[in-house]
Amino acid sequence: MARQRMTNKRLAELMGVHPNTISNLKNQDSLPHIGETLDALCKILDCTPDDLIEYIPEKDPD
Repeated sequence: MARQRMTNKRLAELMGVHPNTISNLKNQDSLPHIGETLDALCKILDCTPDDLIEYIPEKDPD
């Protein structure tokens, strides 16, 4: 966001969510245990988060 000089409000508008949602994500309020969960999974499976998560963008409907 900083690199693109984008505000919470603008990102929220582009995503179609409330600005508080962006703030919560940035402050990790809505994902309280994701780090701990990823850490445990990676330790047990001897892998990294990149091995578990893949970003696949949605295709725009034509």
